[in-house]
Amino acid sequence: MRKMTEGSIARHLLAYAIPMILGNFFQLTYNAVDAIVIGKFAGEGALAAVSAANPVMTIVVLGVSGISIGASVLMSRFYGAGNQDALRREVATTLIFGAAASAVVFALGLPASGLILRSMNVPAEILPMAVTYLRIIFVGFLFTFQYNVLAAAMRSVGDSRTPVVFLAITSVLNGALDLLFVAGFGWGVAGAGLATVLAEGISTSLCIWHIAHHIPVLHMGLKDMRVDRALLRETVASGAITALQQACQPVGKVLIQSVINAQGISMIAAFNAVSRMDDFAFIPEQSIASGMMVCIAQNRGAGKPERVSRTLITGMKIEAVYGFLICVATLLLKRPIMLLFAASGEAAMVQMGVDYLSVMAFLYIIPGMTNGIQGYFRGMGEMRTTLVATFIQISVRALVIYLLVPRVGLQGAAWACAVGWGFMLVYTTARYRTVSRSHTL
Repeated sequence: MRKMTEGSIARHLLAYAIPMILGNFFQLTYNAVDAIVIGKFAGEGALAAVSAANPVMTIVVLGVSGISIGASVLMSRFYGAGNQDALRREVATTLIFGAAASAVVFALGLPASGLILRSMNVPAEILPMAVTYLRIIFVGFLFTFQYNVLAAAMRSVGDSRTPVVFLAITSVLNGALDLLFVAGFGWGVAGAGLATVLAEGISTSLCIWHIAHHIPVLHMGLKDMRVDRALLRETVASGAITALQQACQPVGKVLIQSVINAQGISMIAAFNAVSRMDDFAFIPEQSIASGMMVCIAQNRGAGKPERVSRTLITGMKIEAVYGFLICVATLLLKRPIMLLFAASGEAAMVQMGVDYLSVMAFLYIIPGMTNGIQGYFRGMGEMRTTLVATFIQISVRALVIYLLVPRVGLQGAAWACAVGWGFMLVYTTARYRTVSRSHTL
């Protein structure tokens, strides 16, 4: 456990963020390996079926993630205030709500899987496989929800390392089960879905075991397992807003991708490659912001406004240092990075990606600032501000891409990011002045 209401704020933020960074890097790497196993041993159709089901899974996971973030802010606030009873009531309330929500998703999703996928124009030749995979994922949704809640509870008391360790263990296990079920037994997409569900079930079990043996503040008996309606309303309200905020990004990316798709295969391939680079670059910024959220929420709960302000300043300094480092690394490695994704003879694609990264290298510092300020607002419980800010950012970015990319190429997508983030910073800076004056800590 890590009490962030005392001691060095910079040390707290780095100790919290580094395990999350490693875990997210590991997850991105595992996702790539998982796709390779399915594609090589089950075939192109199976890989396409899993890809077709992914948007549905993404929407469901966004809901889980939103509720978990909303609950995490409350948990961190109660932990910082030393209110262990409220902390346990919040954990219990979210777990019970998660079980009920999982039952609803299962009951509705299982019979509706085919209808959902047909409405998405999934090709008939892969539809049965996609339906099978999605139904298995719906069966295991309970584990997905409960793991996220338990991991949020551990992070709220400052333990960001253990969820990452469990993520690493279960990701390796998932990969091993993929090889066994898909490559060994030849179960195709059903094997891939079963591997995912079993791995998530084990990750949930590991979280329960760890909390029972190592985190006394989160111990709960049967008498604690009840729903606090007031806390449930607050959790769902903030969680729903966060889920909407996160949903803005994939919706906006669909619009952006449609513009890119109209520019030809080389640009589509280049954009896919640089987007993966962006994902890796953004992970540390998001992890630092997550640490800021927990630290701010804990200190808000403890009634320490001076540490809230210092957390924001310290976090922004760390984001700026990282922005400089990722700029240098990107400038040095931009061509080797693009060559990793390119086959021989794809010089046009490589050059498009190099041009994009040449601009984006200097811009990565800006999302560090936007992520940091969003960490502040989340820690303060200002979820609506983050929703509006994200909507502004993705809307402006999509519009500028529509205007620039057909005229100046893939570099226009980089400049569009800068404009979108710039508008976002203007709005959040104005909101910060209001929030910092009006909140009673």
